[in-house]
Amino acid sequence: MPLPDDSTVSLLREGYAFIGNEADRRGRDVFATRLLGVPVICMRGPEAARLLYTDDRFTRKAAMPPRVLHTLLGTDGVQTLDGEAHRERKAMFLDLLGAGQPADSLVATVTRHWRERLPDWEKATSVVLNDEMGRILTAAVCEWAGVPLTREEVAGRAADLVSLFESPAAIGPKHWRGRLARLRLQQWIGELVERVRQGGFDAPGTALEKVALFTDADGRRLPKHTASVELLNILRPTVAVARFVVFVAMALHSHRRLAELLRGFEPESREVGAFVEEVRRTTPFFPATTARVRTPFEWQGVRFPEGRLVVIDLFGTDHDPSTWPRPEEFLPARFDDFEQRPNRLYELVPQGAGDHAHTHRCPGEWATVGIMRQAVQILGRELEYDVPAQDLRVSLRRAPALPRSGFVMSGIRRAEH
Repeated sequence: MPLPDDSTVSLLREGYAFIGNEADRRGRDVFATRLLGVPVICMRGPEAARLLYTDDRFTRKAAMPPRVLHTLLGTDGVQTLDGEAHRERKAMFLDLLGAGQPADSLVATVTRHWRERLPDWEKATSVVLNDEMGRILTAAVCEWAGVPLTREEVAGRAADLVSLFESPAAIGPKHWRGRLARLRLQQWIGELVERVRQGGFDAPGTALEKVALFTDADGRRLPKHTASVELLNILRPTVAVARFVVFVAMALHSHRRLAELLRGFEPESREVGAFVEEVRRTTPFFPATTARVRTPFEWQGVRFPEGRLVVIDLFGTDHDPSTWPRPEEFLPARFDDFEQRPNRLYELVPQGAGDHAHTHRCPGEWATVGIMRQAVQILGRELEYDVPAQDLRVSLRRAPALPRSGFVMSGIRRAEH
């Protein structure tokens, strides 16, 4: 039986919506409870995001459950670091994935792979967009990162990379498949790291080379295990963008008039950008992130004792009605003036909050947005297709969430302009 004030049953029943719903029930955006008997503090909203992402009274050490480390994130990766060690490691990721040319080069590689795949789509009776994008993104990011991958290997590596983010919340065989997938992937990448370090594999200027040869403040290279974790921290999140692409397709399908209007705009336009940001805001992507209290304090009437686990609701912050009026409605126009909003780094947080260089905000965010803009271009302007009868319901009890059918497309053909 759950302990008094244990919210496990509500969490299992409500999924992504739990913290937001509980905050509404309690009339406050920060509250203490128990999950699986463990005391936790749950928070949502921009001020909570600012607190957790920028305050040095929190630490990321021992904050993630072991089942998440052994599937999604890996051990000893950048997500587990604090302070200067985190900033040094994060700088490597920003050098590879930051705004401008680094992100643009990955987006261009993904777009090329996607367009090369379109003739096969046209020949097929139907395709499942989620499955196709997993394979396209795997092939593209591996090429971009300098990781050799034959055509025959793509499906297997894609399945393993997808398993990393589908298994943390799973119970039973699906979870253990994720653990085995991580072991296979780390062995594969670890062997490539060793070959680069020994001069037996040439990958100049690539992510593989930069991660393999990265040195920390004391001039030491990362252990092979850690280097493999960090390179997977580039490959795995890129493949996870397939989820966002599926929700781009869902939004285009659900909002036909808006989709027609977008046909007149290029991917770089403000109009496409606003549409993409609203997809990111409404998509149930990564539900929450965690930290532990390093130094005890009190905030908004709640005591934060040392060592206490704290959960920030990313999905709930993106649906916080105090920031986003009518949060369940799809309204891209709400982003028309978003860049002028002083609190914007803590209001839209599907991939974390704050400044990328100094917080745990995802360094792949620019590439994510770029790939989604190209998805609007390809799905909304370059292709025509039918969406046959299928189950497009999205359960908020599944993490990461996905339409049950994976979004099936049929009768795919090139658009006539």
